[in-house]
Amino acid sequence: MNTDQKLKSKIKVFVSSVQKELGPERAAVSQVIAVDPFLEKHCEAILFENEPTPGRPQKKPYLDTLKECELYVLIVDVEYGGSDGKLSATHEEYREAQNRKMPTAVFIRGLDGAKDRKREKSTQDFIDEIKSDEHKYKRFHDREDLKPAMREALLSILKNQFQITPTKAEDSDSEHQIEKASGFELTAIEDLTVDRLDKAAVSDLIEAVIEPASRNLDNAGEQALAMRGLAIRRPEKPSIVNRAACLLFHPHPATRFPQCEILADAYEEPRISGRPKGQQTINAPLLEAVRQALAFIDKHSFHPRRVVGLNNVRLDEYPQKALREVLINALAHRDYEDATRKIILRLFSDRVEVASPGYPLKPLTIAKLEKGNYRPCSRNPLISQTLALMDQMEQRGTGFARMRDAMLDHGLDAPDLSRADGYFIVTLPGPNGDYDRIRVTGDVVGPVTPSIEKQLTERQRKMVSLLIEGEELTSRDCEAQFGVTRPVIAKDFRKLLELGLVERIGSGRSTRYRAQPGKESLSNR
Repeated sequence: MNTDQKLKSKIKVFVSSVQKELGPERAAVSQVIAVDPFLEKHCEAILFENEPTPGRPQKKPYLDTLKECELYVLIVDVEYGGSDGKLSATHEEYREAQNRKMPTAVFIRGLDGAKDRKREKSTQDFIDEIKSDEHKYKRFHDREDLKPAMREALLSILKNQFQITPTKAEDSDSEHQIEKASGFELTAIEDLTVDRLDKAAVSDLIEAVIEPASRNLDNAGEQALAMRGLAIRRPEKPSIVNRAACLLFHPHPATRFPQCEILADAYEEPRISGRPKGQQTINAPLLEAVRQALAFIDKHSFHPRRVVGLNNVRLDEYPQKALREVLINALAHRDYEDATRKIILRLFSDRVEVASPGYPLKPLTIAKLEKGNYRPCSRNPLISQTLALMDQMEQRGTGFARMRDAMLDHGLDAPDLSRADGYFIVTLPGPNGDYDRIRVTGDVVGPVTPSIEKQLTERQRKMVSLLIEGEELTSRDCEAQFGVTRPVIAKDFRKLLELGLVERIGSGRSTRYRAQPGKESLSNR
């Protein structure tokens, strides 16, 4: 086995068991890898039921999938899975893995002999074969008991068979993450099936984890969710999902978990009043909830205008990057075990506040967060890593640094971090009426883009500026103002019409020109 080659891509871990009795345990393997930062970096759980259906019939497709993997995990319970004296699929997978000399980890359910006495005879014979092959195996009681044993076994195989060992920092980060992780997100919801999730929201996950050729398959969403430990496949029954999947992809997650709502309020003054100018209760899939919260802020904040070059630019009172960062972090890292509190978004005349239930996890402090001197850690690693996989957030401990930079680049003060009454509060100071301090950052993308501006003469640029400022121009006006003939001005207007910058109104002597509707302003969001 070429170790160098394996370091370039994730090691595929084939999970073998009787699917119908060990669905939750199979999903637990995906969860162990997804939650542990080191294992997630180097491993990928392969569950045959999650793989795309072959394009043409295959005799034993599960063995073909196994042959593409480098590490074999076997989980055994009571049932054997075969009949009429034939080897079960699980038994065949085991023998194929041994023939290929694959590194193997075996887990047998039952901490004492009582469980052994309930097993099918074929299952016990299978276990005897495993023992005769001199495999070391671990016993476990349930899936929560299985997870630490699975992690220990995978780390041992990575070290001994692939020469991949976590650094002290990686080992510390993983142990800290697992220790602090909440059990809330991993709990399965027995009556919530995959088909009840928001298909548009799940499509973002499909795009991230499913190969292009398989994204249009009917079960692509189910495959994507199961691959990330968000769904549990059940033979002959619809797959169910866990709470993380509900928060990420359910159309209205707060119908099951009321704490998932965002309470948004906007006030005219710098303090809470009895008559807010706007209120909204947001109950939507996580990323849609962020979008709705941003739209609420956009609606109730001020948007000054600034002439930049030949464009009349609509500015945002607060930088979108900072707003999005604070909102998505609040939703990803909040304490969902606290069922009595919701995220509170408040827009005042001089600031935006986002209050998220739960203080930063130790050893994180506000000082470390403000300096950007910390290692990332989340109560909800499955949610956080799924968002990272979809390129919706980063997990490098740089979120608050990016938020600060966005605020400063916008001409505003740095965010203020505080804690009170069980909430972690991020305050984004606004311009408080001094809109001249707001800066236009980045390239302005407007009706008159740099490529279009290069095509204009100096006279045509001046004509566009007048039009964008709201004036209407006629050929006679331009002749007098620029000292040129009627045919020259006519040619100018033809050019501006071709570029879609103006529209003609009237005809004959009443002909006049104005900026194309929608072109006189620009949002740089």
